[in-house]
Amino acid sequence: MLHFADSLTFSGRKVVAAWAALPFPAFSGSSLPDILSAHQQDVPWKLLSSWREQKVSCCFAQSVVLRGICQEKATSCLGQPWSPLHSWESPEQVLQQYLHTLFPGAFSTSHVLQQPCHTQAPFPQFFSPLLTRRGFLMDKAQGFSSAGVESIPVLAVLQSCPGLHSLLSGLCRELRAPDVRRWSSFFTAGVEQDDFQEALEELRTLAQCYETGFAADEDEADSD
Repeated sequence: MLHFADSLTFSGRKVVAAWAALPFPAFSGSSLPDILSAHQQDVPWKLLSSWREQKVSCCFAQSVVLRGICQEKATSCLGQPWSPLHSWESPEQVLQQYLHTLFPGAFSTSHVLQQPCHTQAPFPQFFSPLLTRRGFLMDKAQGFSSAGVESIPVLAVLQSCPGLHSLLSGLCRELRAPDVRRWSSFFTAGVEQDDFQEALEELRTLAQCYETGFAADEDEADSD
């Protein structure tokens, strides 16, 4: 994972944020262009990393993996409106074009795998009754329990984005707040005061690598 994250970071950046859609919000029988066209304003994945979630309107680099959406479903279902995404032939092209539209200029890699994520025991059965056994959405709940979900489509994202500036600078502020010189046990563990201050400075410098005008405004608001 460390080497994979390194492939998405440059210009002094070392951290990526994790996002996921579990399950990926797809109705049974819908094509990938149908699904993604419904998420032109807000991405269908949610933040897993530990910082205040905000809408990510740009990123520096990202890697996206989608699994469990049948690759042969490349055309729109009857009654679904046509979108530019429907002009692409393969699911890989559809997903790549979707990422390019949402994050123009970002370095993006994407992969589409046909095999879903299997969810038989001991996988935790926390699914909504609005899912089919294959993890697709339904308009209304069926008679079987959510424990009957055997597999789900999943989308996972690793992303280097400006929002990480808020996370890293916030962590730096929290570490600076207490006077660690009053904690004798902290330094009896082998940490030197100068080393601690140097680590804080490196963390502050790392946060600046993600800074944009938007991130700076957010940081000032947090300080207030």
